[in-house]
Amino acid sequence: MKSFLRLLAPLSMAACLLATAACSDSSKAPEAKNVSPAAPAPAPASNNITVKGSDTMVVLGQRWAETYMKEHPDVTIQVTGGGSGTGIAALLNGTTNLANSSRPIKAEEMQKAKEQGKDIQEFKVAFDGLAVVVNHNSPLQNLTLQQLMGIYTGHFNNWKEVGGPDQKILRYCREANSGTYVFFKEHVLVDRDYAPDCQTMPGTGAVAEAVSKDPNGIGYGGVSYFENRPELKVLAIKKDDASEAISPVGADGKPNASQIRSLQYPISRNLFVYTLGASSPEIKAYVDWMLSDLGQKVVTEVGYVTLKDQGSATANAVK
Repeated sequence: MKSFLRLLAPLSMAACLLATAACSDSSKAPEAKNVSPAAPAPAPASNNITVKGSDTMVVLGQRWAETYMKEHPDVTIQVTGGGSGTGIAALLNGTTNLANSSRPIKAEEMQKAKEQGKDIQEFKVAFDGLAVVVNHNSPLQNLTLQQLMGIYTGHFNNWKEVGGPDQKILRYCREANSGTYVFFKEHVLVDRDYAPDCQTMPGTGAVAEAVSKDPNGIGYGGVSYFENRPELKVLAIKKDDASEAISPVGADGKPNASQIRSLQYPISRNLFVYTLGASSPEIKAYVDWMLSDLGQKVVTEVGYVTLKDQGSATANAVK
């Protein structure tokens, strides 16, 4: 019996040693394979362009974007309004690539850009006639610039003072951040203040709607917004009493392109696009396209006036 136990002991110890070795091997993590990490995918080129600014130019900006993106499906263009001043401010703080403006950039905006070390580039992209409208029931046909200034500064408050009926004048204007508001103030009011009872509207479309329902109303805005609106009457404007009355609308109901482009119509203006410094290839290509025959064709389709009869243009940097 003792001999048997002496024989069994070594066998038991051997079995335990084998079991321990097996457990130890099973606890080891599998050896990692030497696999090279995949090379990171290259970052896609940024083809997103943002445009912000003039409410007057929103429709034109959107049509430009739609047409360009059809021709260049790899490019995405987002267009929003908010006013010319808002667009230029966004350009300066880096939240937009392009700023649409229905007025030239102000001296204080240029100064702010210089203080930030930024170079503003200005592009004239179209012409626009600033139209003055009354309700279609009004007997008025034209006004002088002096009369128009008197109406909007509050010097004239009854239509009979300018040849109309004995009714109170109800004035509609744009908001202060609007380029149209600023241009009208500078060029028609000669930097005088608007009458305090002038009702500010959020857009030219809102001006058109208000005047169409108000027999004693008067408003102003880009001529394209008043096309095909039989409930409105676009007034001819005279520089002074001795001058010819010129309408921004031709006999065909379309903008009077030759009179607006030549600045014979007294309230003609350029429309602008502003960029910062040396533009990216995508932005430069887009601005170049706006100034091309294809881009200028869109200007006509939307109801504005091309820079030239053939639709060519030259960009000028603001110094």
